Amino acid sequence: MTKLKLGPLADDKPLKVTVELPASVHRDLIAYAEVLGRETGQQVKEPVKLIVPMIERFMATDRGFAKARRTAS
Repeated sequence: MTKLKLGPLADDKPLKVTVELPASVHRDLIAYAEVLGRETGQQVKEPVKLIVPMIERFMATDRGFAKARRTAS
């Protein structure tokens, strides 16, 4: 079993986001959604919905960001 940084996605209200991605990043996002679907047993119908949890996870685990945020407070 692969250890992914993301877990199952919360079933949240949909929202519209416009992002321009390089084709290679889009392909990787689709591939990640497929692996996540196999790991969690939940098919990811719209790989774009991975972007927000990925950004949240990135910020939550970025020590430099956490330190800067504490310093700014």
